[in-house]
Amino acid sequence: MADGGDNAGPSGPFLVTEGEWAGWRQWVGGDPYEDLAGPFYFREDPVRGMVCAFRAETKHMNGGGFMHGGCMLTFADYSLFVIGREALQGGHAVTVSLNGEFVGPANVGDLVEATGEVVRAGGSLVFLRGLISTGGTPMMTFSGVVKRVRKR
Repeated sequence: MADGGDNAGPSGPFLVTEGEWAGWRQWVGGDPYEDLAGPFYFREDPVRGMVCAFRAETKHMNGGGFMHGGCMLTFADYSLFVIGREALQGGHAVTVSLNGEFVGPANVGDLVEATGEVVRAGGSLVFLRGLISTGGTPMMTFSGVVKRVRKR
């Protein structure tokens, strides 16, 4: 169960109040593709900063039984916006570039996490980098640029 709680708009982020993800937040209804690909969650950790996570499911795997690269890239894109949330100042933004290097696999049932940092926030562009891992083992490094835009 999720609760809109503080600062939640009509599409989240919502605080999860029950189950494995209690205490985490989840955007619901804000991005139909992420809703389909996820569910993805996030929370702020006092040591690691913003942490994004999800539990690997069969739908996230490729034909070889390992996590699909497209799933990792989708999660990296989601993570850019969570990690850059403060720099984006609550406005709308789009991904300008996303780069990723695959360095390890994940399997069904694995807890997949992403952490990262804002490298630089300029007038309209925010530069970020991060790491996706499972069980402390790196799966993918990523970097990206996000552009603030006006809502149409």
